[in-house]
Amino acid sequence: MPITNQQVVGHAFLRQMYDDSYFPDHVVDQGKAILLRLCERVEVENPADPESLYALTQAATEEFNLLDSEFVAAGSEIETVARECICDEFRFVASAYGFTEADAEELTAGRDW
Repeated sequence: MPITNQQVVGHAFLRQMYDDSYFPDHVVDQGKAILLRLCERVEVENPADPESLYALTQAATEEFNLLDSEFVAAGSEIETVARECICDEFRFVASAYGFTEADAEELTAGRDW
């Protein structure tokens, strides 16, 4: 399903990571795909409240937890810069879909990075 939210369509996800050679583009691409799938799920499921949104973001956070091993295998890792960048993207997604008051920590509460 194509994403219809114009803020999301025009957004360059994980730009800071793409701009840093420490993070391999092919792995960052997988992170971008996780975020785009999250957006698709938000549009399809249309969460009614922050708790419903958190269920979706937690699933995406779990995908990032698994992706960390791909970063490590490529000689990188989800460290401070990546963590902040990824968390910023989760906040962007929440805001783009009207959840401007979503708790930033709760969006990625299940992270192990």
